[in-house]
Amino acid sequence: MSGTRWPLFRLLGIPISIDASWLVILALLTWTLANVFGEELAGLPVAACWAMGLGAALCFFICLILHELGHALVARSVGIPIRGITLFLFGGVAELEGEAQSAKGEFLMAIAGPAVSAVLSVGFWLAAGLGWPQPVALVLGYLATINLVVMVFNLVPAFPLDGGRVLRSILWGATGNLRRATCYASLAGRGFAWLLIWLGVLQFFGGRVLNGVWLGLIGMFLYNAARTSYQQVLVRQMLGGEPVARFMNPRPIVVPPETDLRHWVEDYVYRHHRKAFPVSSNGHVEGVVTTDSLARYPRGEWDRHTVAEAMNPDVGAVSIAPGADALEALGKMQRTGSSRLLVMEGDHLEGIVSLKDLLRFLDLKVELEEPASRAGLR
Repeated sequence: MSGTRWPLFRLLGIPISIDASWLVILALLTWTLANVFGEELAGLPVAACWAMGLGAALCFFICLILHELGHALVARSVGIPIRGITLFLFGGVAELEGEAQSAKGEFLMAIAGPAVSAVLSVGFWLAAGLGWPQPVALVLGYLATINLVVMVFNLVPAFPLDGGRVLRSILWGATGNLRRATCYASLAGRGFAWLLIWLGVLQFFGGRVLNGVWLGLIGMFLYNAARTSYQQVLVRQMLGGEPVARFMNPRPIVVPPETDLRHWVEDYVYRHHRKAFPVSSNGHVEGVVTTDSLARYPRGEWDRHTVAEAMNPDVGAVSIAPGADALEALGKMQRTGSSRLLVMEGDHLEGIVSLKDLLRFLDLKVELEEPASRAGLR
């Protein structure tokens, strides 16, 4: 996804958003369907064809939201929090804050989306035969077909497609080992991705340039998604249950709030090679100052401004308890964009935990794991 997204509405308490890349596929799908409808209904005004294309494209994306909503509702029913559903270039994604705790839960979550698409396909197919005017019946027929294609494609046993998650749940149930099941499902996903890329190359040089480009892009997206999903499972299993206190630096370097920015840079940043420091006075943490804050002050004025002016006083946003799970710390770093968190016990600063600390432990632990895990993480 591009990183730029706009919230639309909430459905059953779940935020629905669109990524900026979604506009590309909306335009492309509208154009494609407008041409298809123009060929099917000769003599129909061009404006009407475009209206039908846009209407069908928007209905299709509503179907994708419902598909992802199926995943999200089942996930919520088994206790997994849902951040939201986002439409993007390659469809939609339900953003879950965790993994299923059992093979059965994984199976139910995975199969829910294709089940919704199957119901929608049958529903549109039945609706198309109810005697609507030909343009309406044509749009309903294409929506039935598109939902059928979505269902079939997603049931391909290639992780992280829904079919790949179904495969993982079966392997997980059979072996009792989530990591191994994810490894095999991820390998199947990467194999399918390479197949799509190869088919895309053949299509491209066979004269069907647009089809070839899209197959190649989808293949590359699936390959990266399969690899990343396996990495996430490894990280969860290796860091899950580990307290933050195990990784923190118990002797953090603090900066007095009255220090001017020039001396802070010269005496702290350059000396200790850190980009963020807690600001403390008389044992009380007042905030965090980072090198990013220097952008607000011209270099020639650094000696006129203090750390207290540049710091972020919201300590709660960049702090975590020493007994918190390391995965919670990692998630908070991702949400806030901070690579360092203050480890606070009440109002007392116990230490600092950094992303480097977590990655160093993770890398060491991976070195002691089997080669498959090491290769998958890297």
